[in-house]
Amino acid sequence: ELLYSSYILNSKMKLAILASLLASAAAFAPAKSAVKSATSLKAFEEELGSQPPLGYFDPLGLVADGNQSNFDRLRYVEIKHGRIAMLAVVGYLITEAGVRLPGNIDFSGTSFSDIPSGFDAVSSLSSGALLQLFGFIGFLEVFVMKDITGGEFIGDFRNDFIDYGWDTFDEDTKLQKRGIELNQGRAAMMGITGAMVQECIQGQTLSEHIEGGGAIFVPGLI
Repeated sequence: ELLYSSYILNSKMKLAILASLLASAAAFAPAKSAVKSATSLKAFEEELGSQPPLGYFDPLGLVADGNQSNFDRLRYVEIKHGRIAMLAVVGYLITEAGVRLPGNIDFSGTSFSDIPSGFDAVSSLSSGALLQLFGFIGFLEVFVMKDITGGEFIGDFRNDFIDYGWDTFDEDTKLQKRGIELNQGRAAMMGITGAMVQECIQGQTLSEHIEGGGAIFVPGLI
């Protein structure tokens, strides 16, 4: 029964990733309308994130109408997902390196070191552990990771509580650091997606793939 549950869970995870890939591929599809006003095209060309090598990149025309509130919402989502992806990449690499918390993860005596890496970690957790995990994520989403006091810029979650010296930077340095975060978040979203897809296709985690010589193996094809 445990093996069947794990199989069902892994199948659902693979379907979720496939759906995300299809959604990502749609981002590179040509826009349906080829006629756009010059004003709409240039509305956000000077915004943060419009930089080499792509410059201003909106193939689906999501903000072609120049709607500032719509752009701000999409930028908020991009920054938030980028931050989550950066944490995911770091967590993935740390667990792949064999780093684990000390002690047990539940009262039955399962230690953190018993939890494998990759998707197998999800199926190794009890329903109670998963409930706590998603509950904590939900708490952060609803009460913590949000702009409550009206931040300096989109994605500013300091809320007059924590600063880390941000206010000591000049405006050019602030803009540079925000651009770095945006680019790193974009790279992390691609990186963690690639790692997850690679594991689903090959059935290997990153370390297993490297230890095996890095050969590409697609079951049923090679």
